[in-house]
Amino acid sequence: MARPDLERLAPFDTELSDHDRPDALSVPWSRPAPEPTRSKRWSVRWISVATIIVVLAAWALTAALGIVSPVFLPSPAAVTAKFVSVATEGFVDSTLLEHLGVSLARVFAALIASLIVGVPVGIAIGMSTVGRGIFDPLLEFLRPIPPLAYLPLIIIWFGIGEPSKVLVIAIAMLAPIALSTAAGVKGVNRERINAARSLGATRRQVLAHVVLPSALPSILTGLRIALGTGWTTLVAAELIAATQGLGFMIQSAAQFLVTDVVIMGIVVIAGVAFLLEFAIRRIEAVLVPWAGRD
Repeated sequence: MARPDLERLAPFDTELSDHDRPDALSVPWSRPAPEPTRSKRWSVRWISVATIIVVLAAWALTAALGIVSPVFLPSPAAVTAKFVSVATEGFVDSTLLEHLGVSLARVFAALIASLIVGVPVGIAIGMSTVGRGIFDPLLEFLRPIPPLAYLPLIIIWFGIGEPSKVLVIAIAMLAPIALSTAAGVKGVNRERINAARSLGATRRQVLAHVVLPSALPSILTGLRIALGTGWTTLVAAELIAATQGLGFMIQSAAQFLVTDVVIMGIVVIAGVAFLLEFAIRRIEAVLVPWAGRD
């Protein structure tokens, strides 16, 4: 019996560059790195905690000795007091929670928009040479441009309303999502694809039941990177005639040398970024517990 033409059954292009081929790496026997033991993990955590304590102590000592003027470097106690004050009484007509809520709404709106565009673009890049030829140059052109560079153009084209703020963040998020999706699609095990097609699965069924589930770990990794990128772009986005938001709060405080609010805002942005990162990693652990296993 003649063997089936498995290359024709594949749902997407099989042409791979030398860079994309697994055998391009001349490592015949590679062992995965050993998982850190529980004691080593706790050692790393204690080192991290100790580092934070040392930094805070140095900051407090510098402020207490008056080495730097409180106008430029307020003490940790002053920043903590300002945190309580802004959380309860507000700053520039909004409480800290209101500023935070507006910023989160902008970032998540941008994330949804970038997922709607970025995932299909990544699938197109991973599934066909035509898609790769169309979208790769655009993403490579867009990826290294900082948000402040295209911010004036967005203001000219779309004005100073809320859509412009969301668009700045969405553009910054697009490349990580699209490129991670493309990498995940390219890395799908071809035996699974050929097995599904030989059982009569259509192209759409292969995409929905084989390609996307296999690429999901990469997509979630791209989402995590994009969320961090978008969160760091927030301050630039809130340069556009904002009246609320963490970035707006920091910029307003900086104009009047209210340094304790500036530092407090930076700490809040860092804390929220850490929590978002932790949440995405927990979601990854639940949705793709097989990640890293083949």
